[in-house]
Amino acid sequence: MTSNAESGRTSGNGPVGVSGPTTSLWLRLLAISSAAAGAALLLTGGLALVFNGGTGAWSSLFGGALVMAFFAISLAIGHFVGRNNPSGAIGMFVATYFVKVIGFAVVLFVLGAPAWLHERWFLIGAVVSVVAWQAAEIIGFGKARLQIYNDPDSTEGGPHAQP
Repeated sequence: MTSNAESGRTSGNGPVGVSGPTTSLWLRLLAISSAAAGAALLLTGGLALVFNGGTGAWSSLFGGALVMAFFAISLAIGHFVGRNNPSGAIGMFVATYFVKVIGFAVVLFVLGAPAWLHERWFLIGAVVSVVAWQAAEIIGFGKARLQIYNDPDSTEGGPHAQP
C-alpha cells in the first residue's frame, strides 16, 4: 500500500478526508470494555455452572462484576473530569485508583468472603474479566481519534486557504 506522498499508484480513489476527534472517548471505552468483559463473564459463568453448579456460576459472576465496577469507576470519572479539564483526567485516574484500592480492600476485609463463595470460580471470573476488559480498552484506545493540533484557520494562507 502506498500513500499519496510516495511515487507510484495512489492508495484510494480520492483524497483522504479528516476523521475528527472521537467524541466521548471515556464513555465509548466504558461501553466497549463492559460488553467484552460481560460476554467473557457469561461464558465463564456458563462453564462454572456446568462444573460446579449455581455456586460456581454466581461466584464467577460476582468476581467479574467487582472487577468491572472497579474499572468502570475510573472511566466514568475520566468522562466527567475530561470534559472540562482533559489534562486533569490522568491525575484523577491516579487519585481514584488509590481510593478504589483502599475502598475495595476495606470492604473485602470488613465483610469477608460470603459462605456461598466458590473461591476458584471467583478468581477465574475476576481474571477473565480483567483480561477481556483490558484487551477491549487497548483496542478502543487504538481506534480512538485524538486531535493533537487545532484545525487550520482558513484565513492563514496555505494550500487550502480560501481567497
